Amino acid sequence: MKGKVAVGMSGGVDSSVAALILKEEGYEVIGITLKLSTPEVCSSDVQICCSPQDVKDAKQVANYLGIKHYTIDWEDLFKKEVIDYFVNTYKEGLTPNPCVICNRKVKTGRLAKYVNLFLEADYLATGHYIRKSKINNFPVLQRGKDLKKDQSYFMALIEPDIVNMLLFPLGNLTKEETREIAQKYKIPVSHKKDSFEICFTAGLTPAEYLRNNNLINEQTGDILHITGKKLGTHKGLSSYTIGQRRGLGIRWKKPLYVLEKNIENNTIIVGEEEHLYTESVVAGNINLFVPLKYWNKEKIYIQGRYNQKPVEIKDVSIEKDDIKILFKKKQKKFAPGQILAVYQDDKLIAGGIIK
Repeated sequence: MKGKVAVGMSGGVDSSVAALILKEEGYEVIGITLKLSTPEVCSSDVQICCSPQDVKDAKQVANYLGIKHYTIDWEDLFKKEVIDYFVNTYKEGLTPNPCVICNRKVKTGRLAKYVNLFLEADYLATGHYIRKSKINNFPVLQRGKDLKKDQSYFMALIEPDIVNMLLFPLGNLTKEETREIAQKYKIPVSHKKDSFEICFTAGLTPAEYLRNNNLINEQTGDILHITGKKLGTHKGLSSYTIGQRRGLGIRWKKPLYVLEKNIENNTIIVGEEEHLYTESVVAGNINLFVPLKYWNKEKIYIQGRYNQKPVEIKDVSIEKDDIKILFKKKQKKFAPGQILAVYQDDKLIAGGIIK
């Protein structure tokens, strides 16, 4: 027996195949499913994760695989650490990434410590498309083989000291290969669709979720051109993000983009594309997997959002809790509140929250 591994089972194809692979490899496998929220899904076409149906699906798969299965009710914890963070960040005029925070505070970071302490598990495994590696003997996460499905960005803030506990059985597989395995072994959820929505918004946009649940009290305000000219009225700051072009509801001789959200004046500043570019980005709450002195600055790339093409840097510096990145070429501004992920080649070496 290779050891005891708890698999975070979401009721989907990926985590189900992860559990199957580890059992076939000789691990003692137990399934763990988190009950995080009970949203009312607004449409049968919306596929979210962590729904009550997912809990049932995960239990069905665990029974099929012949492994023990536990459901942990962390709904209160999830509300405190993720939903409240999401709401408060929007109130500050920022654009949060709740999935990254969830991985640190709930699904991955906290769960790894929990299964080790209370279930005596040696490892926590997930169905993420991520690999593991090392830089100067520091354990790091590496992009998955299937770059279209790579999910390392969402792990940018997890605590470095739990990386050794994590297993990613799908890291060297493509999504197509994972589905083939599920179908070959007749796993009950083998044809289930992937989840794409924020799990607790049930298919609503963030602005719709905040307003429908009376979580934010926003007023309409002015949309101002960078020159100061009023061009229109916005619907509330939560409906907009830095770099947004569509849905502004204004006319101008050139395409305009959101450059800034001023929460004090309740205004949105817009301007032409050339005003959107910047030479640098700063992120706080820095999370280092590898100390700066071991970085190869010639091979550093950053991402300011999921699926963004990696951006090559010119220089990097860290002061206290902040990291400052200088770009080789000017880039469009990143949205404050989003996550900055720093890579050396394809290895994740740091993360932070964009200021």
